[in-house]
Amino acid sequence: MAQEQTQHATTVDPVTGKTVILKDGKPCRTCMDMKTWSRLTKSAKKSKTSQKDEQPQPTSDTKTESTSSTLVTAKTAAGLTAAASVLTSASGPNDCPVDSEQLGQATWTFLHTMAAYYPERPSPSQMESMRTFLSTFSQFYPCWYCADAFREDMEINPPQVASRRKLSQWLCERHNVVNVRLGKGVFDCAKVDERWRDGPADGRCD
Repeated sequence: MAQEQTQHATTVDPVTGKTVILKDGKPCRTCMDMKTWSRLTKSAKKSKTSQKDEQPQPTSDTKTESTSSTLVTAKTAAGLTAAASVLTSASGPNDCPVDSEQLGQATWTFLHTMAAYYPERPSPSQMESMRTFLSTFSQFYPCWYCADAFREDMEINPPQVASRRKLSQWLCERHNVVNVRLGKGVFDCAKVDERWRDGPADGRCD
């Protein structure tokens, strides 16, 4: 898996200086945060625009007409940009496709909650269904290199599906592996039921 990842093209985020892995030569929206994705896509568009600007210039008569047209186009673009800015601020980020942070949070919420309500004593068919689900999930998760890493982890640490408790602990440990890789804090896996099923003892979630 790791060898496969090194074959993909990379680029550098101009702001953070971090290396970003590309998918088919393009930034992957679901593999990075929205700000990084936006910077990289805008940078790519500017690069294409610069290449067009380097083409031979027109003659004087044509140039005058072209300049006038460019000014009109620029004004129109500026107006559209301003309008889009107003609409974006009014509608909020919920109208945008999710980035890696939003996707990850939603996915882990789903997985942990699913494990919290998994049967205490699952039948053989339920255990097999859970194994199949996790395997399929790891193939189609939108962040492709996140999916690769999850499959690698599952090969070393196979899903524990014999009980609700074991599955919850297994997913918590897998989540902590990701947290460490991203430089985040780890979660106390002794509190999975409190977090995802029962709620805190003070009753604030009741």
